[in-house]
Amino acid sequence: MVRVCVPCLLLLLLPPLLRVSADTTEPCELDDDDFRCVCNFTDPKPDWSSAFQCMVAVEVEIRGGGRSLEQFLKGADTDPKQYADTIKALRVRRLKLGAAQVPAQLLVAVLRALGYSRLKELTLEDLEVTGPTPPTPLEAAGPALTRLSLRNVSWATGGAWLGELQQWLKPGLKELNVARAHSLAFPCAGLSAFEALTTLDLSNNPGLGDSGLMAALCPHKFPALQYLMLRNAGMETLSGVCAALEAARVQPRSLDLSHNSLRATAPGATRCVWPRALSSLNLSFAGLEQVPKGLPPKLSALDLSCNKLSREPRRDELPEVNDLTLDGNPFLDPGALQHQDAPMISGVVPACARSALTMGVSGTLALLQAARGFA
Repeated sequence: MVRVCVPCLLLLLLPPLLRVSADTTEPCELDDDDFRCVCNFTDPKPDWSSAFQCMVAVEVEIRGGGRSLEQFLKGADTDPKQYADTIKALRVRRLKLGAAQVPAQLLVAVLRALGYSRLKELTLEDLEVTGPTPPTPLEAAGPALTRLSLRNVSWATGGAWLGELQQWLKPGLKELNVARAHSLAFPCAGLSAFEALTTLDLSNNPGLGDSGLMAALCPHKFPALQYLMLRNAGMETLSGVCAALEAARVQPRSLDLSHNSLRATAPGATRCVWPRALSSLNLSFAGLEQVPKGLPPKLSALDLSCNKLSREPRRDELPEVNDLTLDGNPFLDPGALQHQDAPMISGVVPACARSALTMGVSGTLALLQAARGFA
């Protein structure tokens, strides 16, 4: 048995006791520039020590092969302070951890160790976080992240996960991306304000919907929000989205509602007041057959491309807008609908078809991006 220091724990999600197997294939690869290191521990008896080479990399990706890491809890109580100088000397700035069942106590131990690092971007992907989260620290002991991404991460604590995770991160997070979430119904009382967060991306959560957005956008928790992305998030009506923004008291400058099947606002629906700061609205790929009513009165950019508009919108149907995009609609391209429904039928892939294909194979692209580096 070999004793491993905490810097290895922060990079590996491993315990301090590791058994090295000499018979396994090399699971980790470090590029020639010592910049990016990727590990995929799929072997039944993985050689965890292979990840030592990742300690010199700037971008690190480690996948656990879908296995449970509960056996490694014995190392979670190690105080990382004694290794603070060593951890701070690591080059890692972007870290992706995925494909594992991780006890919350072990995840918190890794965050504590990362608190001494210079890590800026953390991605958690295809993880099942099990067990209760340790008690909240007196002050945030985790990393000072600027970007946090979570994709297909489930938590034993349900919707309380964001508030619990937030307590372990130092203030200053600027971008939060959450995709394929199992729960976005956050208990607002347990959530502190994200004072510096300018970008919130809840795309690729098709079960979210208007009501789910209302639950996810806790009032007064996103005071600095400027960019809100809700692509393929099950949004139903503009009025429902507007009501959620109004209730949350957010003032985004840019709102992306593309790739949602938007319905017309029901007659008699309460008129909503859009955020005053909103200047850019993306309604492409929304299945719109006409310009929806209830748009903000003035915009700098409005994207209605790749919809089903059969005629050019009249001026009185549109807000005052500087940059209007209508490409890929049937009134401009008679074959637009055919391209959207069967993008490869002509052998030529137009802009709308390319975007549809991108959304359709997002999982494959994510794998390719992982092989090249961090998105």
